[in-house]
Amino acid sequence: MSHSHRMSYLFSAVTAALVTMFAVEAYAQNHASNPYSTVEGIWGNLPAGRTWGATSAVYPAQDGSGNIWVAERCGKNNCIDVHDVPPILLFSPSGELLKSFGAGMIVWPHGIFVDNENNVWIADARGGEGRGHQVYKFSQDGELLMSLGVAGVAGEGETIFNQPSDVLVAPDSSIFVADGHGTRGNNRIVKFAADGKFIKAWGKTGYGPGEFRDPHALALDSQGRLFVGDRANSRIQIFTQEGEHIATWTQFGRPSGLFIDANDILYCADSESNATWAGNPGWTRGIRIGTIKDGGWVSGFIPDPVEDQDKAGTSGAEGVAADAEGNVYGAEVGPRMLRKYIKK
Repeated sequence: MSHSHRMSYLFSAVTAALVTMFAVEAYAQNHASNPYSTVEGIWGNLPAGRTWGATSAVYPAQDGSGNIWVAERCGKNNCIDVHDVPPILLFSPSGELLKSFGAGMIVWPHGIFVDNENNVWIADARGGEGRGHQVYKFSQDGELLMSLGVAGVAGEGETIFNQPSDVLVAPDSSIFVADGHGTRGNNRIVKFAADGKFIKAWGKTGYGPGEFRDPHALALDSQGRLFVGDRANSRIQIFTQEGEHIATWTQFGRPSGLFIDANDILYCADSESNATWAGNPGWTRGIRIGTIKDGGWVSGFIPDPVEDQDKAGTSGAEGVAADAEGNVYGAEVGPRMLRKYIKK
């Protein structure tokens, strides 16, 4: 066999091995057992005459009540031209609406975080009417306590965002923002002090470690490591809080939403794998669940409710959260609903 033929043979063998490896990984992550049963219908009762809009934002209250915070898009897929519908909602564990606020303030609620003082943080990922492209901090009673970014202005700088997708507050009150929605956005992580003063930013558009293509979700584990759902790169990147790259995980699919509970269980909502415009072939959409302590082995999988996924634009959960009892909530953009899953 000639040298060129040997090299061609070796290349083909390596390629085949890699294809087999990724196929096995995808099969394993698509077929993990489902330890949850689905609560039928839309979870969360709205007032008479009001219907659910698209939602990607859900987070448990941090006061021990078991209540669930949600931000939905004013009965449609944005709140532009809507000034009398409050998009930030608080529900009891049984799904009864307890309070609402934020009417006329938010264009496109995308990410949500509830800090240890039960303040509610919202990432507004679009702009219009002099609003948007900001991150807001509200008290649990709806008082606006802080705004980051410049209202209605998209850009890149210490005080300017372009479609911020998510926000997270660390135990030391440092604020992290995933700045950029879509592959052509700012594609960076921005860190602020508790008072909103800019500290640093890292990341740019790309495929390498520390580079992003749609940093869509944030979560923090018990070790203080920052997990970033790098959606269009079909991976989770893990960093120190100073932006040092630690690891990259691909076993959770194409992450739209991330949540890590008190036991270091990671919940990852994959709303785009196998979608007609997004690719990631071989992977199935749904919510993947695994413990961080064993390196992120996927041990549970809640499949997308839509059976024929290739015919659906977007389906299943984009946002995900779990309550103290282990129940899982999926915030769905395409179906425009909040879905609840209960442990079997």
